[in-house]
Amino acid sequence: MSIQNEAGQRNHRKIGQDLGLFMSMEQAPGMPFFLPKGMAIRNELEYFWKKKHRLAGYQEIKTPIMMKQELWEQSGHWDHFHDNMYFSDVDDQKYALKPMNCPGAILIFNSERRSYRELPLRFAELGLVHRHELSGSLNGLLRVRSFTQDDAHLFVREDQIEEEIDKVLDLVDEFYSQFGFNYKIELSTRPQEFMGSEEIWDMAEQALERVLDKKGVQYEINPGDGAFYGPKIDFHILDYLGRNWQCGTVQLDFLMPEKFNCSYFGEDNKPQRPIMIHRAIYGSIERFMAILIEHYAGDFPLWLAPVQAKILPIADVHAAYAEQVKSALQSAGYRVDADYRAEKIGLKIREAELEKVPYMIIIGNKEVENGSLAIRKRKAGNAGSMDIQELLSALGKDVG
Repeated sequence: MSIQNEAGQRNHRKIGQDLGLFMSMEQAPGMPFFLPKGMAIRNELEYFWKKKHRLAGYQEIKTPIMMKQELWEQSGHWDHFHDNMYFSDVDDQKYALKPMNCPGAILIFNSERRSYRELPLRFAELGLVHRHELSGSLNGLLRVRSFTQDDAHLFVREDQIEEEIDKVLDLVDEFYSQFGFNYKIELSTRPQEFMGSEEIWDMAEQALERVLDKKGVQYEINPGDGAFYGPKIDFHILDYLGRNWQCGTVQLDFLMPEKFNCSYFGEDNKPQRPIMIHRAIYGSIERFMAILIEHYAGDFPLWLAPVQAKILPIADVHAAYAEQVKSALQSAGYRVDADYRAEKIGLKIREAELEKVPYMIIIGNKEVENGSLAIRKRKAGNAGSMDIQELLSALGKDVG
């Protein structure tokens, strides 16, 4: 099969519809609706993200999706991002839906007197943002108007920059390895339209180069593609077909803290200016899900599968035992479905295969009598007979 044909088979919109993961509606173009099975995947991605960030010393925050116009004027988004923003009037005042999360994180930083002992201060946010995209460019979950960025904003001292970016690179690698992705790295430098002085930009670009060089990783220079407030490291993951997707980013920012007059108090009790590191790993939950759907062709590893096991009783008389098994698996935290239809078992198995369910549990007279379960694994076929504890052990090993 050619790559083009294979890509068509893996199209996330088709698989999303076939597996009941998400849908698009004309009542909200570019703003996807997540169905229960899609939410199962999304929740796992968010749980994994939260756990890893908690272990890495991040504090989770949540900021409003709509804030006053003057905030966006102060941040520079009004001048540099105005055409991609949505606006509203509330109580005779101008508001905008946030296209980015960074100003909210800055407001939280500025809400308290900060000491040098608190730095590095790492705020992480799964923040819902809105950006106006032309209707013709919308594409399933890949190109949307409403999406959740997995942002983090780190406030650091100048002497902490390289160590913190080094830790971010390790975290990015840990994430992408979890999904089996290889990736490429680009260093994006000063664009034509930028804030601040060339001197500050040169200092920021050199800091990112030093980290990458010390890390010993290969990277390419992408001239002129930095954010308007700072240079960045971009991560391009490679999927099953070798296609390139830009997801993660690390941006070094000397300018926003200055625009918002951010400060912390040093050992001498004098105010100092922190530096900001903007950082995302998934890029956005929606886009990353689209990439995963196409990467796995909907055949997700057990921990991500929307339905991890499906119980297939052969006849009505086996339904009561099937319910006991279903309850036991759900109590252990697994996502389980059951097919009680009066259909032949062969049809039930074929449909479960098409639904890409990792484990099928077949129950007939023998299983009811022996208190056993006939297990079938997707692709591998018959996995033999197990009792419920053996099945739970097998599931636990596969989940990892």
